[in-house]
Amino acid sequence: MDSQIRVFWRYFKRNRLAVAGMVMILVIFFVAGFASFLAPVDPGKTDVSLKLKPPSTLHFLGTDQLGRDVFSRMLYGSRISLNVGFVAVAISIFIGVLVGGVAGYYGRWVDSLLMRFVDIMLCFPSFFLILTVVALLGPSLLNVMVVIGITSWPGTSRFVRAEFLSLRERDFVQAAKSLGVKDLRIIFRHILPNALAPVFVTATLDVASAILVEAGLSFLGFGVQPPAPSWGNILTEGRTYIFDAWWLTVFPGLAILVTVLSFNLLGEGLRDAIDPRLRGRR
Repeated sequence: MDSQIRVFWRYFKRNRLAVAGMVMILVIFFVAGFASFLAPVDPGKTDVSLKLKPPSTLHFLGTDQLGRDVFSRMLYGSRISLNVGFVAVAISIFIGVLVGGVAGYYGRWVDSLLMRFVDIMLCFPSFFLILTVVALLGPSLLNVMVVIGITSWPGTSRFVRAEFLSLRERDFVQAAKSLGVKDLRIIFRHILPNALAPVFVTATLDVASAILVEAGLSFLGFGVQPPAPSWGNILTEGRTYIFDAWWLTVFPGLAILVTVLSFNLLGEGLRDAIDPRLRGRR
């Protein structure tokens, strides 16, 4: 195991963009974790006399139309973005691994039935499906996380199924079957650990997608509701003043861009380092 980790790290660190993405994600985690200490003022504190003030030494990223400090709101908004990303992906990965693992291991009619259901799910444009469900259930942080999770698993299930189809024919699985080991033990003890590497890669990429979807929903008014700060609703509030207060759209937009790009770079780096077929390209 130690040698595998060393091999992985040797290839991973060669990808400077992936390392930069990892460092930036660690910075974002630090900012989100210590937002209450880093924020100079309460993000919900209003002062109309300070409305739409440009960036300065007192307000690093300026103020919004209610005089609230944008820097403080951005810091607290990072917590919401990361929470949505990781909770939604955890739900998605759980469902995807469960469906893909069962389909790939048992095959035959079970595989056909589950994969046809996956095909039906993939026929719907994911963002519009999420938008419809959230509109029906009502906009809230919990609804956004759950809906993104339960609509994002089909892609994961397909490649997990492919891994299970390959691994179930290996000698160690056939030996376990011949010894009378139960199916659940074979799945969770022998096959699943060998199929988790690509799951980690897709999870990293899916976090970026979930953050982007949450920002889009909040921008449209179906995500996190004010006064709770999120990067998406800060953008929404700032579009009215886009020509008078550029900082209300530029800074949250840059935060979303940097965060999503960092997760994508990390995911690509993980994929290249884990897959032996891609290591020779670096």
